[in-house]
Amino acid sequence: MAASNTTTSNAVVTMDVFRYEPDASELPRMQRYTVPFREDWVVLDALNHIKDEIDGTLSFRWSCRMGVCGSCGMMVNGEPRLTCNSFLRDYYPNPIRVEPLSYFPVIRDLIINLDHFLDKLEEVKAWLIPAEDRELSEGEYRQSPAQLAQYKQFSMCINCMLCYAACPAYGHHSEFIGPAALALAQRYNMDSRDGASDERADVIFSEEGIWDCTFVGECARVCPKNVDPASAIQQAKVEATKDFFKSVLVPWGKRQQPAESR
Repeated sequence: MAASNTTTSNAVVTMDVFRYEPDASELPRMQRYTVPFREDWVVLDALNHIKDEIDGTLSFRWSCRMGVCGSCGMMVNGEPRLTCNSFLRDYYPNPIRVEPLSYFPVIRDLIINLDHFLDKLEEVKAWLIPAEDRELSEGEYRQSPAQLAQYKQFSMCINCMLCYAACPAYGHHSEFIGPAALALAQRYNMDSRDGASDERADVIFSEEGIWDCTFVGECARVCPKNVDPASAIQQAKVEATKDFFKSVLVPWGKRQQPAESR
C-alpha cells in the first residue's frame, strides 16, 4: 500500500512506466500514468498506487520498503535506484521514467531475471566456509572487533544489483563476475573465520573476475549501502599482484642462497 492517504493539494505526477507482457506482445512499450503527488511518497508508493487503483496488470518486485531487502531496484530516470527511497519530491514536477534494471533479461514489466546473478554468487562461493571444522561443544567461532572491521563494509551488500545496472564492464561483457559478487567474495576472503580463499581464487582472478573491472567506479556511486564494490575489487587486485610477485621472487631468492660448505 501507499505510505499515506493525506495530501495538501491536487498536484499530480506523470509516471512513464516500462511495460513488457510476453504473453500479449513481443515488443516492450512505455505506458503513461498520472498519480497523486504526496510529499512523503516514494516511487514505490506511486507504483503501488498504479497497481492498486489504476492498472492491476502492472508487475514489479518489492518486499520490505525499508531499503533492506534490495528487491525494488529499478532504473528511475535512467539511474539505478531503490524505488523505496527515491522520493517523488526529488523529481517533481518533471515526469518520472521507471524501467527495469539495465543489462538484465526482462521477465515481465519491471521484473528482471536474477538467475545469472545468483549463478555468479555460487561461483565465488559467497558464504562462510570455516577454516577448520569444530564440534558444537567447542562453542562459536570468535572474532575481534578489529577483525570484523576488516570486511564489515563489504558485508553490507543487500544484493540489489544496482551496481550491475551501473557497470559498463558488465554491460559490455555479461560473463564478468561483477561488482556485488566480487565484493562478497572479498568479504569472505577477509573474514578471519573463513578458509576458502584458494577455492575462490580461480574464479576471482580469472579474466571474467577482477581483471575485467576497469575501475570506472559507478558501482560505488549508486550503492545504497556504501559497500564500495570498486574498492573491494581493487584490494583483491593488489593482493593478487603481491601473490604473483611472491611466487616469482621467493623461488628466485632460494636459488641464490649459497651452498653449504662441506
